[in-house]
Amino acid sequence: MLLGRTLALYFSGRFLKAIVGLFLLAAVLIFLFDVLELVRRGGDREGFSVLRVSLISLLRVPLLLEQVIPFAVLFGSIAAFVSLSRALELVVTRASGISVWQFSMPALVVGIGIGIFSVTVYNPAAVWLQRKSDEVATGLFGTEQNFLMQTTNQVWIRQDGLDGESVILAKQMLDGGTRLLGVTIFAFDHQGTFQERIEADEAELGKEIWYLKNATVYTTERDPQQYATFQISTFLSATQVRESIGSPESISFWNLPQFIDLAQNAGLPAYRYALQYQTLLARPLLLAAMILIAAAVSLRVSRFGGLGGLILGGIIAGFVLYVLSELSKDFGGAGIVPPIVAAWAPGIFGVLMGLTILLHQEDG
Repeated sequence: MLLGRTLALYFSGRFLKAIVGLFLLAAVLIFLFDVLELVRRGGDREGFSVLRVSLISLLRVPLLLEQVIPFAVLFGSIAAFVSLSRALELVVTRASGISVWQFSMPALVVGIGIGIFSVTVYNPAAVWLQRKSDEVATGLFGTEQNFLMQTTNQVWIRQDGLDGESVILAKQMLDGGTRLLGVTIFAFDHQGTFQERIEADEAELGKEIWYLKNATVYTTERDPQQYATFQISTFLSATQVRESIGSPESISFWNLPQFIDLAQNAGLPAYRYALQYQTLLARPLLLAAMILIAAAVSLRVSRFGGLGGLILGGIIAGFVLYVLSELSKDFGGAGIVPPIVAAWAPGIFGVLMGLTILLHQEDG
């Protein structure tokens, strides 16, 4: 017997409602904790207000929530399966001759649909909102603003200019890459010969110029020279700097291919950007895996009861996939394994695990 259109839409609606409800609950919790953290860090700063930090948090929470999507699908699907089982709707459906593969299909369609929407629409919107959050936060947290913004890691970039090539090392990046703190620059001439090392407190990007503040210039020909301001030529635009050294998570899905090319042209490894792009492409498969795992751990409840075992099984499955995803990211981001393998492996593993459990339960 085939699953009718009306029943399929009904099941789809139940799964969608459960997943979205859990996602919104996570959004509220993250927003509250984030606001409290911002209040703690900026409560004594000039320009602070609860309304301002609430707006900052509201704008940046969507990007933080991207990590929650797979788990919202997993536990939302478990909740939907349990609800349908307790109402005996799954029991009646199975008694009418509909297999687990058929009544799981609406959930799979919902999961894959959420995955496609989250990649093509939600991710670009979340990145744009994060940038607006950075603008609202400008000036509130001073030099500590980087904990809100782009990155706390050192960044490297190789550039070219009128005077020759140079390599820039910065301890912190602010304002989308147009302002660097703790800067060290190694400058070379057009023949590639080392010329000087420049250390500065801050570098700000202008039109084809880096403006350095409190700079010290070291060369092999004379003693170190100190300058209140110093300039170094660059052919990079503000957009290219941001796109070359920005964190992969801060780049929209649609722009990632271009950013990968920019990183390679700047002489930087593109592993992290390629990994982020492939991870987003693989998200629908990962969400399908979450649906299958939810079905696998939920069927035993409808047959034998045991809500505690269900919850434990869901947590273990989610933990295993999370650990696998993090390990894959570490290996892929370091270039140890190809990014495409690192990104797709968790989803493939999850699908195979869910199918194996369902086949064992259904067909022995």
